Amino acid sequence: MLQEEHGYIRSVDIAEKLGVTKPSVSYATKRLRESGYITTDAAGMILLLPPGREIAVRIYERHKLLTELFIGLGVSPKTASEDACKIEHDLSAETFDAIRRHADEHR
Repeated sequence: MLQEEHGYIRSVDIAEKLGVTKPSVSYATKRLRESGYITTDAAGMILLLPPGREIAVRIYERHKLLTELFIGLGVSPKTASEDACKIEHDLSAETFDAIRRHADEHR
């Protein structure tokens, strides 16, 4: 989401967006870097590597569809987005696919 909003990703922006400390983000980004999901450029910007981009695209797709669904149910956009963030990572592929089919049928 930050990449789409700003055109770049910085640790400080992640911390602000998630409401966590910068050291927490530093710890998480170190683990993601070691796992081959991200790298950083000379300016310290975070760049997604192909495996990280694949996961990010999948999760963001879930976020957008869930947010849209919740708004359609009458939830405020802010709450819809916050609630989507809470469940987008834990939702099974089976359940998400069913939600997507339902949304496609009712558009």
